Amino acid sequence: MLPEMRAQHVPALSVAVIHRGKIDWAKGYGVANAAGTPVTPHTLFQAASISKSVAAMAALHLVEQGKLALDAPVPTALHQWHLTGPALTPQHPVTLRALLSHTAGTSVPGYDGYAAGAAVPTLPQVLDGQSPANSAPVVVRTAPGTAYAYSGGGYSVVQQLLGEAQPQAFADLLRTTVLGPCGMTASTFAQPLPAAQRPAVAQPTNGFGQYLPGGPHTYPEQAAAGLWTTASDLARWIIEVQGSLAGRANHVLSAPMTRTMLTPVQAQYGLGVETGGGPAARYFAHSGANAGYNTYYIGYERGEGAVVLTNSNSGDVVIQELLRSIARAYGWPDFKPVPRVLADVPLPVQARYRGHYRAEGLVDFNVQLVGQQLQLVVPDQLAYTLLPAAPSLFFARDSELQVRFDSRDRGVILFKQPTGSLQAATGVPFHRLTPHQR
Repeated sequence: MLPEMRAQHVPALSVAVIHRGKIDWAKGYGVANAAGTPVTPHTLFQAASISKSVAAMAALHLVEQGKLALDAPVPTALHQWHLTGPALTPQHPVTLRALLSHTAGTSVPGYDGYAAGAAVPTLPQVLDGQSPANSAPVVVRTAPGTAYAYSGGGYSVVQQLLGEAQPQAFADLLRTTVLGPCGMTASTFAQPLPAAQRPAVAQPTNGFGQYLPGGPHTYPEQAAAGLWTTASDLARWIIEVQGSLAGRANHVLSAPMTRTMLTPVQAQYGLGVETGGGPAARYFAHSGANAGYNTYYIGYERGEGAVVLTNSNSGDVVIQELLRSIARAYGWPDFKPVPRVLADVPLPVQARYRGHYRAEGLVDFNVQLVGQQLQLVVPDQLAYTLLPAAPSLFFARDSELQVRFDSRDRGVILFKQPTGSLQAATGVPFHRLTPHQR
């Protein structure tokens, strides 16, 4: 494990494995900071977008309490902030179910967080895209219910909705409704992290193994990206979902509501969770990527699962390899290696894709020629070597990422799930930047 972590510039990794409804083992690898503090099962990581799964459980808990409605128009429940957008009409209302399943047509795929020393906006400022927010306003761009489009912005609307339904700090709400009942005693949605817990943190690094200046970013977008957790705590949440589904442990949700959560709406995404697997091995899962962190969990409905947390932007490679090893050891049907065929594409054909690009709502990146191969580079974060599968389709050598060029200036980044599935819905469009946009 440690040699591969060093090769992929991942200083810290924590893993917990679930077998027959219990944590079978948990372990930390590497070091949590530049001082060399060893990683343990108690080391804290930002869960990133895994936060959405936990926040969705809290929302569904309030639904069962009668404080929220799953299918009522959300604007009628919002009094302190108003959702707008060109596609928001009485004929196409935004509902909580749509927000939790990324089918509400809302904007803002993800968030960058706020580096140490930067001004941190309030939630209304985030929603409105007002200074000091570094993200665009959250609006309804496409007709709700018509398509899946991943939206961290939608989960910020959920955060606002929860705060109005039960007025208290979001971190306190999640502690009382989900974290506490699930036994996640080390976890918190507090942003920034309280000083007393900071010594337990795996400090974030970019994809080159360099620690981020000032440490972890702050995410006021707590429902979308704000959870701090350990691998063991997140495993306890998975076990709670498994037990709730079976009617054994319904500390937060009833069995019927848990089934609702795990039922896909579109593109195999349920309410806060990705779903998949065959009838005998259905699973729920989610990945996450914050500044300096890469994370993943999977839970099989019948009691198996795993959590892997890393403190690196290039952690996805190690996550995938570790999950394949766990799957082999425990006989899981997923995470099989996917064979890839290298195409003979002349270098001049590949070179025409060099340039500066912007992935919609995600990140700016460069495609450059290094020797005889293309590289996708996110400045100061990570780099992938791209190998041709076809004249306009490339795969990353050390990742499940694929890049498809639909023209010289436009294309889609495809994110293959660690289980091996590849869905068009997980694609992020990108376009070439003009000189004045760079």
